[in-house]
Amino acid sequence: MSTKTKNSIQPATHRNQSVIFIRFPFDDNENTRIKKWPDVRWSQTQRAWYVPDTLANRKKLGLLSHSGKEAYHRIDPINQPALDSLLQTLTLKGYSANTTKVYRQEFIQLLALLDTKPVSTLTVDELKRYFAYCLNHLKLSEHTLHSRINAVKFYFEQVLQRDKFLFRIPRPKKPLLLPKVISEEKILNGLLSVRNLKHKAMLFTAYSAGLRVSEVVMLKVTDIDSDRMQIRVAAAKGKKDRMVTLARATLLILREYVREYKPKKYLFEGQNCGEPYSTRSAQSVFNRVFKKMALPPTISFHSLRHSYATHLLENGTDIRYIQELLGHNDIKTTLRYTHVSNKELGKIESPLDKLMGMRS
Repeated sequence: MSTKTKNSIQPATHRNQSVIFIRFPFDDNENTRIKKWPDVRWSQTQRAWYVPDTLANRKKLGLLSHSGKEAYHRIDPINQPALDSLLQTLTLKGYSANTTKVYRQEFIQLLALLDTKPVSTLTVDELKRYFAYCLNHLKLSEHTLHSRINAVKFYFEQVLQRDKFLFRIPRPKKPLLLPKVISEEKILNGLLSVRNLKHKAMLFTAYSAGLRVSEVVMLKVTDIDSDRMQIRVAAAKGKKDRMVTLARATLLILREYVREYKPKKYLFEGQNCGEPYSTRSAQSVFNRVFKKMALPPTISFHSLRHSYATHLLENGTDIRYIQELLGHNDIKTTLRYTHVSNKELGKIESPLDKLMGMRS
């Protein structure tokens, strides 16, 4: 092995098998150590040691970490401009901070594996193998893999202005996860049990208007229109404004809350005057109220929004109106709530009960 070889750990395909090549400057001690690894082999053509690409070997070689910081430091200088261009284009196109963060993190994972190979030279077949590797060896969830594909797709199509060739890369089907819904009875019991006026006003507002936690904390005092009984949700997801219903019960709570707390700009201010309440603190408020009700562990602040939509549907509200209230672009997103609504499902009689002569 040449003394000029630099340290490198690189997943690859060798003799039709997924392997990890291990390269390092010649060193007797290192050679002796690596020869003791199970299943290690020497490739004469690649002039490198290699081991099967397994989870155990990835963990041993430090390849399993999805830490953006760690992966960032493995990016070769040849691919640093690609990352910079990705971030610049995301900024110029006005993508949200959250989307930018996700795309950056997912794109970095690809760049960290490429070593000195320029990312712009990757072919569709190479990208297919990479995404299959993410699914089969990294065991990424379907959701995470979709985010990674979207980040790579954005780079090739929006940054490099390539033709939309990534449609030829199949995507794993996302599992249909039904919204987690809290019953009307438990919603009411939870809301009425809150003694802290600010916390009560926050939860009343979230449920009664079907708001995301990020929308609740960013509400301003001026967004409450008591004359028209509406709440303005400004620059919500997708940078869209929308109007939602202001419940009479919520208005009474908000009036009492405003008289006592006197918020200046944001309706729910944090510890520092003039700054919004944090989403983490809002989630903690929800947890203190609803987690003690023996609800599923997956229940979260967002479940108030799911419950709002489901309860509207069960009470006879047209699905199109629910779509508008929630701010969904695609009716398919709203239609998920038909799968968890008890409006018609509860009327179906089990054949077992019929056979046994039992009635609800």
